[in-house]
Amino acid sequence: MNAEFYNQIAQSTAHRKSRDDNKDFIFAHPNYLKELTEIAFNTKDKNHHKACWILELVCEEQLELFIPFIDDYCNSLAQQHSDSALRSISKIGLFLVKSKKIKLTETQEEQLIESGLDWLIQTTKAANAAYTMRFLYVLGKKHSWVNDELRELLSRNFSDQTPGYRFAVKDILKRLK
Repeated sequence: MNAEFYNQIAQSTAHRKSRDDNKDFIFAHPNYLKELTEIAFNTKDKNHHKACWILELVCEEQLELFIPFIDDYCNSLAQQHSDSALRSISKIGLFLVKSKKIKLTETQEEQLIESGLDWLIQTTKAANAAYTMRFLYVLGKKHSWVNDELRELLSRNFSDQTPGYRFAVKDILKRLK
């Protein structure tokens, strides 16, 4: 691992300029994408959430660069529990399932479904849950049982959740009808 690059990630912040600067660095030096993904998917690394933030922006703009790392991403899903990382991890999942160019394998879809359902049970963060609900909804078009599970999970009492969370739930439940 390149120590200078690792320090660059470690010193990054949640501010958009910091994340954009790091995203632009990856676009200028795509050979560092492997190291970025290694940091992002290593949940024992104290900076993995920062790498996830950057990876989300890379995927948002050039998802095709991520293709070699999809298996690693899917294999890391079950270990992803940090609220700071889950927003980005779930958003990457949404990019993948909505992509017209990328075809996930059955195993990759199963890993996304299983982890997504677990995250919905465990998280109360609106953004994390919203992206997770959306990628599960998309996968539910192919695997109908997923939407049954999603409907069941989202129909539970959520009145004690934030307005953002409630809005996301209402939106998905409306689509499920």
